[in-house]
Amino acid sequence: MSAKVSAKKNTEDTIIEKYMTYVLEHEVVPKSSYKFCKNNQINEQDFYQFFGSIEGLQRAIWDKFYSNTKSLIEKNKEYEQFSNKDKMLTFLFSFFELLTLNRSYVLFVLQEHQNVLKNLSQLKGLRRNVKHFASELIQEANEEKNYKITRRNPKIFSEGAWLQFLFLLKFWMEDSSPSFEKTDLAIEKSVNTIFDLFDNTPLESIIDFGKFLYKENFA
Repeated sequence: MSAKVSAKKNTEDTIIEKYMTYVLEHEVVPKSSYKFCKNNQINEQDFYQFFGSIEGLQRAIWDKFYSNTKSLIEKNKEYEQFSNKDKMLTFLFSFFELLTLNRSYVLFVLQEHQNVLKNLSQLKGLRRNVKHFASELIQEANEEKNYKITRRNPKIFSEGAWLQFLFLLKFWMEDSSPSFEKTDLAIEKSVNTIFDLFDNTPLESIIDFGKFLYKENFA
């Protein structure tokens, strides 16, 4: 027998909101979409219109974090005039501000399993989006370089950008500084290093970034 559900049709956003609230209040990920829908008065047909499974819903939340960040930064009329470095900085600052607004949820789902790779599996779509964003920035920068020998491979640097993001995500999760100011500093230093590598002037930034990491991890 079907569970009693609300007559009001649920949207993608309302289902996501109910899911995040459920996880935080129960401190557990629902074992099935059926149980989740039953406990939240959601018609399963509405659920499957947007998500194929609970795992699909989890990935969609990270995709939403990305798309909401992109929408926010692109509303800034001056954004298109930013340098590629400033575009990356703006994206990362905005993305982690959004994560901070949802910190309790993010920390829970990224620490749910002892197996780190299992926790990170929900970031599959986000990985694709971040790499695409970084690849576009690298391609734009390549167009400004006069010689092919000075151009950089977008695939390699986009993968580097993703690894950079994972480092910052872990740093943010462990950051206990007021207003997560140390994460802001890590973002700035890591982006400076990545773009200095791209522009073939890495030494000073790498040393500076290395000192920062050493201080935060061993001091």
